[in-house]
Amino acid sequence: MKLTASNIVKAIMSLPKEQWFEYINAKTRSQVRVKSAAGPEGPIYVERKNPTKKGGAVSKATLSSPMIWRIANAYAPNVPINFDRVLAGSYNTRSLLEALLAHTPEFYWCVPGRIELLNNSSEIKRGHKHIVWMPESPHENGVLTESKFGSEQAISEIPTQAIIYDSLAITNTSLPAEMDIDVKRRHLQIQIALLEIGNQLGFRTWIAHNDKGFMYGKKRVGELDGVIAKLSDERVLASYEEAKVAANLIDCIWFKNGRLMPAVMEVEQSTGVTSGLTRMKKFQDLGPRLADIRWVIVAADEDRAEVIRKANTLQFQSLNTKYFSYSAVEELYSLCKRRNLTNKAVNEELLDCFMEPCLSGLPIH
Repeated sequence: MKLTASNIVKAIMSLPKEQWFEYINAKTRSQVRVKSAAGPEGPIYVERKNPTKKGGAVSKATLSSPMIWRIANAYAPNVPINFDRVLAGSYNTRSLLEALLAHTPEFYWCVPGRIELLNNSSEIKRGHKHIVWMPESPHENGVLTESKFGSEQAISEIPTQAIIYDSLAITNTSLPAEMDIDVKRRHLQIQIALLEIGNQLGFRTWIAHNDKGFMYGKKRVGELDGVIAKLSDERVLASYEEAKVAANLIDCIWFKNGRLMPAVMEVEQSTGVTSGLTRMKKFQDLGPRLADIRWVIVAADEDRAEVIRKANTLQFQSLNTKYFSYSAVEELYSLCKRRNLTNKAVNEELLDCFMEPCLSGLPIH
C-alpha cells in the first residue's frame, strides 16, 4: 500500500470541523484546528492557540505540500515514523501536522523501544514519540489513540544512505528554450541511477540519443560503462528498423543477453506523462513481441496519481504500465551500490518489488 499527500490531506480534512485538537505531548498546551485546503495535495491552512495564555490569541499557519509529501513518502503500513527525523528538524509546523494526523482514523501514536548499540552489545531503551499508519485497524475519527502494537516494537536507527551524483555539465545552449537546467539535471541523474542499477544486474542500457552528449563527471553519458552505442548492436531489434527509430528517444531501455528487454522506461521530469506513454506505445506496436517487458514510467513521488490516471486510459492499456518512483529508484540504486548486488545474487523479481502496477482494470476513456 502506498500513502500519498492526497491521502493525508483527505484524512485531515475529514476531521470534525471547528474542533480544537490537542498535541500528543501532554506538556504542550497548544491546540490546533483545520480551516481549509488549497488542493487535493495541500497546502492545508490551520489555526493554533494556547488556551492557558491570557487572551488565548489565535494564529494562522500553513502545512505545505512539500512537507506533507515528505511525510507520505516515509510511510509503509505498521511502521512507526518519527516526524522530526523524517523532516530533519525543518518545518516549524511539523508538530501541527503530526497532531492532526494522529487524530485521523488510520494513524496512531506510539513510543517504540530504541535499540542502543554499545560496542558489541545492545540494549533496548525507551524511545521517542512516533506515528504509525495502520490502515487495516482504524479508530474513531478525531480521537487521539495510542497503538500498543507500535509501542511493543523496537527500532534500530541506522542512518539512511545519501545518494551522491557526480557533476553534470549542462548549458542553456544545449537545452530547448522552455527547459530549465535544474529540471534537465534531475532527469539525467535518474537516468544515471537506472544505468547503474542495470550494470549491477547485468543489463546493457540504452540512453536516449539526445542525452548521450552531456558530460557526467569526466565522461560523456554515451561513454559510460554499460551504455549501448547503437540500437542496431542489439540482436533483439535487428529485424525491426521502424522500432529502432521509435526507440531512439526513449529515455532508458534495459537489454539482457542480446535477446531480452527487461524494461523500457520513460523518465517524466520535464514532459507530461502522456508523451512518455505515447513513445512507449509506439515502440510496443513496432517492436518484437517479447514476454516480460516492463513498460515503466519513472516519475517523482508527487506525480504518482497522474501517472496511474494516464496509464489507465484506454489507448495505453496494452502497456500494463508500471510506476517507478524517484524514491524507489534511489532506494534500489543505493542498495545495489552498498551491497554490490549482481545478477548472480538476485533475479528480476527484485525489480518488481520496487515498481508499482498502474492498471486498475477500469479503463478511462
